[in-house]
Amino acid sequence: MGVLPINRLLVSMSVPIMLSMLVQALYNIVDSIFVSWVSENALNAVSLAFPVQNLMIAVATGTGVGINALLSKSLGEKKFDRANLTATNGVFLGVCSYVVFAVLGALFSRTFFLIQTDVAEIVEGGTAYIQVCTICSVGIFIAISVERLLQATGKTIYSMYTQMLGAIINIIFDPIFIFVFHMGVVGAAWATVLGQVAGACLGVYLNATRNTEISLSFKGFRPNGAIIRRIYSVGVPSIIMASIGSVMTFGMNKILIGFTTTATAVFGVYFKLQSFVFMPVFGMNNGMVPIVAYNFGAKKPDRMMKTVKLAMCYATGIMFIGVAIFQLLPGVLLGLFQASDNMLAIGVPALRTISFHFLIAGFDIVCMSFFQSLGHGVLSLVVSLVRQLAVLLPVAWLLSLSGKLEIVWWAFPIAEVVAMLLCMIFLIYAYRKEVKPLLSDG
Repeated sequence: MGVLPINRLLVSMSVPIMLSMLVQALYNIVDSIFVSWVSENALNAVSLAFPVQNLMIAVATGTGVGINALLSKSLGEKKFDRANLTATNGVFLGVCSYVVFAVLGALFSRTFFLIQTDVAEIVEGGTAYIQVCTICSVGIFIAISVERLLQATGKTIYSMYTQMLGAIINIIFDPIFIFVFHMGVVGAAWATVLGQVAGACLGVYLNATRNTEISLSFKGFRPNGAIIRRIYSVGVPSIIMASIGSVMTFGMNKILIGFTTTATAVFGVYFKLQSFVFMPVFGMNNGMVPIVAYNFGAKKPDRMMKTVKLAMCYATGIMFIGVAIFQLLPGVLLGLFQASDNMLAIGVPALRTISFHFLIAGFDIVCMSFFQSLGHGVLSLVVSLVRQLAVLLPVAWLLSLSGKLEIVWWAFPIAEVVAMLLCMIFLIYAYRKEVKPLLSDG
């Protein structure tokens, strides 16, 4: 982390995570493709369930960001006892998060769908889908926790193995459960949780046998309040920031369903497709954060800033590829989901309009991860709040008052521009506060 050439280090850290996240994006898309073969209402049920699934991932990954940042910083400072405490407390927090979502899913899944729609097929299918995904969600929380331990110590190749195993199992069992066993939407949920549990088991095994930098032992374990507070000092802003996506999706679904249920199906398909563009960028950021955090702890500001600059270049390049695909092939992309003529009429202009915000989203995402790696998770939170709630939803609602669905999609590029301006201001602040003093000391 502290001596390898930055480009080589960033690529070696990021590529395995990017590949595994691409596989995850693939199985998310395959999941929806198979469900779309059942019916458009089945696809709508999965689309409306997305905010709950995203919230679970937000809590797991947000906690993981806190674990990753503290663990990497502890290793950079050679504080190995604190690193071990961080690892064990991090897994403990994952288990606690699972228990909360299992209870909420068992009690409130139907209520969540009734708030959004009164279409019986969507409510019944969606309720069953979410109950399986929440009550059996232990796999995703454990998997993400142990993956972050591997990433924080530079063993991203093993993290890739755990994610790929889960994705492959999901892809294999999706058609079996949905069509062979005639389980429909519920079959997709069972395939998902089966893959998550498999990935978690492999992650635990790899940490126990291959991750020599830390010792993951629960013998005589007691929660450490100081460590948990430090994890959540970075993790909570990350959780809230990622959870904002759930609120935004729920709000957009409410706006769009006022036009037609097909619009919500299009929005759900967009979220599945855009993950193919965003997941590699998130994967690269997951590789970037421990590098920046380690060198921050080791007081090597030049390596920190070179890492950030390279990450921005790579992220922008990925986003340009995404824009080109969405602009040139929107009909082909929607055709994967058995799109009707009505869905194509709504979806083609939607994908082309929304994708314009990719052009600057890479810069914004890297900036937010940089803030987190310096322990300024609140800055990332503010950007995300402004981007997805304070700007996006109000603008989308105002545009919807025109009665023209096609202009509602412009809320995404508008929100991204505002977020970029805010990121530039915060980047200058973070540089002057954290990086510049290290340069002076050097």
